[in-house]
Amino acid sequence: MQRLRIRFCRGQEVKFISHLDILRLWQRALHRAGISLAYSEGFSPHPRISLAAPLPIGVTSQAELMGILCTKWVSPHFFTAAVSQQLPPGIEILQVYPIALSLPSLQSQVRFAEYRVEVETEKGRRNIESAVTNLLSIKHLPWQHQRDTGRRNYDLRALIDDLWLIDWHSGYGTVGMRLRCDNSGSGRPEQVATALGFTHHPQSIHRTKLILEAR
Repeated sequence: MQRLRIRFCRGQEVKFISHLDILRLWQRALHRAGISLAYSEGFSPHPRISLAAPLPIGVTSQAELMGILCTKWVSPHFFTAAVSQQLPPGIEILQVYPIALSLPSLQSQVRFAEYRVEVETEKGRRNIESAVTNLLSIKHLPWQHQRDTGRRNYDLRALIDDLWLIDWHSGYGTVGMRLRCDNSGSGRPEQVATALGFTHHPQSIHRTKLILEAR
């Protein structure tokens, strides 16, 4: 058995593909590339593929992480060359490396996600910087989010680790966000943008990093 971790990017071409469809896409690509995937046991075996912190629809990323379990050894170089030929435009393999079989699941190791969020705004640079400072200075921010299963109430501030202004030019601001992404909850960039006082939905949300628990 061999366990591999893959870091890949998701571009504009595939930002509206759901999490389950992305898994199916990878499964087909790995099969066509001749990668010997391990399968789970039971009445309905499924390939041992997992994605860390599923990406919301409409969000791009340069930091997606995937774990797979193979029944036969494969070199990272061969894996990249063979599988890349089977992937659609918008998905690019950035790195492949083997990891220990004994490591915990990938999802259980994720602690934070960083984003680059561009928002249309009439606010000036100083107003945005002030909004960032004010939000970081408060201890609690009660928040409501309507889901298919009903309304959820929680503390949005507890999901924000850090915020910073990346860039500003007339009509637009770009804000960096490091948000919690673990079993206790996941911060949503569009909600943080609203909390900062932006009235428009972000023009773009791009995930730049997934931060795993140090081991």
